[in-house]
Amino acid sequence: MKILIAVDGSRNSLGAVQCLIDHADWYREKPEVELLTVHLPVPKLPRMHFAVGKGQIQRYYQEEGDARLAAARRRLDAAGIKHKATVLVGPVAETIVKRARDARCDLIYIGTRGMTAVGKALLGSTATKVLHISDTPVLLVR
Repeated sequence: MKILIAVDGSRNSLGAVQCLIDHADWYREKPEVELLTVHLPVPKLPRMHFAVGKGQIQRYYQEEGDARLAAARRRLDAAGIKHKATVLVGPVAETIVKRARDARCDLIYIGTRGMTAVGKALLGSTATKVLHISDTPVLLVR
């Protein structure tokens, strides 16, 4: 089974990683894991290319993404679960769903979080959107 775990470095997203680790015995074989973090694009400003090059922006995305993935990678490594980590740039929910489809994942694990009182009663905007737009089954972890 191929599983995509979407992480953003938060406690909630690490909960999704831990849930997979705790329940890895649910699966006949250890799951193949796609670990993903998505960074929103840096806004393009007029003449920005004179101050900041494309390479610098790419480095920024990769460094930020690696930082978001670090704790999840450590946990999966300690549990002996093989994974492929990826940093992508784009609209978060749509990029998660597209990656799951392109990688032919069987399931998406995503932690839920809501930053406001109303949001905490619900799921969190990214998790809600992934749930609504994905054809791939989604496991929400609270």
